[in-house]
Amino acid sequence: MTRSIAIYDTTLRDGTQGEGVSFSLQDKLNVCQRLAEFGIDYIEGGYPLSNEKDVAFFQRVKTLPLGNSKIAAFGMTRRRGLAVDQDPGMLAMQRADTPVCTIVGKSWDFHVTEVLGASLEENLAMIGDSVEFLGRGAEIVYDAEHFFDGFKANPQYALETVRTAASAGAQWIALCDTNGGSLPGEIREIVVQVRQALAEYPVRLAIHCHNDGDLATANSLAAVEAGCDQVQGTINGIGERCGNADLVAVMANLQLKMPGYEILGGRSLDHLTELSRYVYETANLQLRNNQPFVGSSAFAHKGGMHVHAVNKAAHTYEHLDPALVGNERRILVSELSGRSNIIALTTKHNIAKDRELMDAILAEVVRRENQGYQYEAAEASFDLLVKRVAGTFQPHFETIKYRVVAGDRNAALHHAFAEAIIKLRVGEQEIFEAAEGHGPVNALDAALRKCLGNIYPALDSMHLVDYKVRVVNCEAGTAARIRVNIESSDHHHVWGTIGVSENIIEASWLALVDAVEYKLLLEEGELKPSPTRTAIAAL
Repeated sequence: MTRSIAIYDTTLRDGTQGEGVSFSLQDKLNVCQRLAEFGIDYIEGGYPLSNEKDVAFFQRVKTLPLGNSKIAAFGMTRRRGLAVDQDPGMLAMQRADTPVCTIVGKSWDFHVTEVLGASLEENLAMIGDSVEFLGRGAEIVYDAEHFFDGFKANPQYALETVRTAASAGAQWIALCDTNGGSLPGEIREIVVQVRQALAEYPVRLAIHCHNDGDLATANSLAAVEAGCDQVQGTINGIGERCGNADLVAVMANLQLKMPGYEILGGRSLDHLTELSRYVYETANLQLRNNQPFVGSSAFAHKGGMHVHAVNKAAHTYEHLDPALVGNERRILVSELSGRSNIIALTTKHNIAKDRELMDAILAEVVRRENQGYQYEAAEASFDLLVKRVAGTFQPHFETIKYRVVAGDRNAALHHAFAEAIIKLRVGEQEIFEAAEGHGPVNALDAALRKCLGNIYPALDSMHLVDYKVRVVNCEAGTAARIRVNIESSDHHHVWGTIGVSENIIEASWLALVDAVEYKLLLEEGELKPSPTRTAIAAL
């Protein structure tokens, strides 16, 4: 029989406790809408007593079309020595008027006496009162904080805390590995014992793991196998310290790798990569390239032996079809590559049968990588390299000279300036232009556009998306070679180019020229864009 596992997302509450993570009110509403569209069962919105933003969220979220997704408010048990109907936290959760209330309480006797400053008996009363009070109008999830550490220290008391919540009417008991230090075998064994201890109550078990031992996903899946029917976590695993269980990996494993389980009503996960990247972008966090299932490197192949095998049978080096999670296969090229990489990457150039040309391209890649070039994030420059080696590249313009001047107009006021002067040859015509910019690269870009804009109006739709600088051989100090990567975009595509030189301005110019040449070849139909880059632009 298939077991349905509920997915409980706490990105908007536990996730925001991660370093560098901050959502505006509109961000929270937007992410909530995306989670609901994806089919997440429970969406925890925040703690309505902690700040005005969370209070406003619970008011505004009522206007969103969320389908079958349930919104949960989060809060702690009533305070020690205070009646439940007088406790500000209880009343704030009640006013939030959500279909689900999640209450966190102490399960570790050490925390009860030393941190909370309460007796063990009073802590039980606090749990029972809180669950009963909020359970009159909402589905209750009781989060048993530090449960696994508490169970190891005093199993009788830890079990008594969850029995109290169950007898007071909680529908869910979430067992929390709050310190994130438990192992999968421990999780599995303890969950089985909790199931037996709660067998008389109509309550279901959930699991909430932190990732301090890098085992949050494994621990969550072990708990499911042991009997938990709900997994709590965050998209991309964001959260305090080392983060929470990554629901991206949890969902992908449950749906695609573990027979006998169903999530999200059996929905497809083909928008999982898109959801992951949306949360990264909204949280203003860097994408984790090596993130399983959805990272840009998750199905990237670099070694020649690997690529040769993947070209014959993808599953030789891929554990599943990347399309199942909305991702794509990428073939990388470097000095580690073989002819198979070149063949895979040059399909659009229709030169696969020319072994001599393939070897020449590979030799040029190796030579350039020795100089500091890397083509993994510079597919456009690689395409131009192929055409240059094949002798089919016809440049749209030739650089005669350029000069950049930068400094302070007024040293006292720190009014900086940068200006570029460029002389190009386009056909038989020589063009000389100058432009100012916010910095040297911006000035070069502006001058280049002035030179070429009237001849190639398509450049108006092109703009720079990202600019990165890396020292290649840092041991050379200020004489080191510099690698510049530029990412450019138009209305449809994104492409990356590269330049390397001891002079950062020259490295930037080389990358900028490649970016313009690539754009013009796209417009002329001489090149086809990378499918991955096109897909990213579409997002």
